Amino acid sequence: MVPLQQFQFIQYGVVDGLATLAINRPPFNVLDIPTMGELNDALDACQEDSSVKLLVITGIGDKAFSAGVEVADHTPDKVDQMIDAFHGIFRRLHRMSMPIIAVVNGVALGGGMELAIACDMIVAAAGAKFGQPEIKLAVFPPVAAVLLPTLMPPARAMEILLGGENFTSEEGRAMGLVNRVFPRETFAAEVQAFLAPFLKLSRVALLSTRKAIREAAGKPFNAALDTVETIYLQELMMTDDAKEGLAAFLEKRKPVWRNS
Repeated sequence: MVPLQQFQFIQYGVVDGLATLAINRPPFNVLDIPTMGELNDALDACQEDSSVKLLVITGIGDKAFSAGVEVADHTPDKVDQMIDAFHGIFRRLHRMSMPIIAVVNGVALGGGMELAIACDMIVAAAGAKFGQPEIKLAVFPPVAAVLLPTLMPPARAMEILLGGENFTSEEGRAMGLVNRVFPRETFAAEVQAFLAPFLKLSRVALLSTRKAIREAAGKPFNAALDTVETIYLQELMMTDDAKEGLAAFLEKRKPVWRNS
């Protein structure tokens, strides 16, 4: 990985279309205000990079993706700044252009789980723990309260948020929250194998498909179809890669993507 800029609490770099953003505060990768500020800076850099096809978010080490937001930053003198920095991450993730995959190598608790579920896909190590324990401190997780009921049956989301109990990556896969669970012994190799097919695809097709899914979500069918139709006809079909893909199919050859 070649860093685009130097950070103290995260690692960020782009190699062959794959951007990797790793929280670097082992062993538990707790998110304090300075770390969240660096995450926001890296996300801004990623969004501006026209070479990025895919963004991976992970944590350094094998104990934690992230154990959540620093409890000390919830005090009255810091909570406004903390919420601004923390929610800034999710506002950025929501408007990112490229698909985002959370690679959960250990516990993802509290704000760490919120960060994972804000990504488009989650791959996790066997036995990794997820949970939203905030209710046990007499608070609730705002981002999870918004997102989780859209990712699973609302009653199941209620159980997770109201009960505050942890669940495993295997249970998360059964709920449809986690895409893949890989053995810890082969985790890094399995993750790379999972990512590889996406990186072979056209960048504009990946970005257009994510945009279509996101912008259609929650709309009535006809409005959603109108939105997707506009993206398809006025954006994607005007690109070099859409023309190349169709030509390659008709000419029975492999496409050569320009990513434009």
